[in-house]
Amino acid sequence: MAERKAYPSDLTDAEWEILEPFIPEVSPDATVPTIERREIVNGILYVLRSGCPWRLLPNDLPAWGTVYYYFRVWRIAGIWDQALSALRKQMRRKQGRDEEPSAAVIDSQSIKTSAVRGPEKGFDMGKRIWGRKRNLLVDTQGNLMEVLVTAASASDLAGGKKLLEPLRDRFPRLSLIWGDSHYGGKFLEWVKEQFGWNVQPVQHLGTARDTNALEPKPKTKTSKGGFVLEPRRWVVERTIAWITRWRRLCRDHEGLPQMSEAFIKLSATRRMLSHLAPALV
Repeated sequence: MAERKAYPSDLTDAEWEILEPFIPEVSPDATVPTIERREIVNGILYVLRSGCPWRLLPNDLPAWGTVYYYFRVWRIAGIWDQALSALRKQMRRKQGRDEEPSAAVIDSQSIKTSAVRGPEKGFDMGKRIWGRKRNLLVDTQGNLMEVLVTAASASDLAGGKKLLEPLRDRFPRLSLIWGDSHYGGKFLEWVKEQFGWNVQPVQHLGTARDTNALEPKPKTKTSKGGFVLEPRRWVVERTIAWITRWRRLCRDHEGLPQMSEAFIKLSATRRMLSHLAPALV
């Protein structure tokens, strides 16, 4: 790596050793001086971590046009998908689990967009948000399996179908998906018919009196201030919280939804790298 002061977003030597095999090497036919691949990745991670526009990359990192070019080219080539898949398997092995998940959790997050122009934008009537919707599928440990960005006006039913359609042969052991009540009914039947997977909607926790609409609901309070974790669904909610910790992803700043998906996959990859190669304290 070039001699410069490291940024908090930079990869450590151990992290780069894990990620390097997935980053394309410099072409042997290159006739001009090339920039270190690690520095290009560090530039991309700086944008992801800081949330700055591409043009505001610091001068001691590669030129913003170069960094953006490779981020786009590697997205089209499927590099971020390959890294995400391989690192998820490594994470699951480290967690003492089979590489391939047998169960998953599905959910969506509506998020505001910036003033950047682009397709796939709409108004979520339920959340009262103008922007886009992130449809997520994670394993039972919260590791990202797939993400699809649609307009916020798209229903969870439509988004869930588009999310799962490309996954028919990607997860051979998958047999069960948990989700909220939006993923019941027709979606449950469609998934069973198309993939043979079972969808189990997770209901809100309540008491026996909640089932009687004629009686007032008891005003109980837990030791945690009234918040109760919903079984299974809290896993994907935690993943959503992980995603929005990255300043670039606290709202949707991308012109194309595919670029949003790439940044989300990269954020998940970066989180797993920090667990696979923890920094020495």
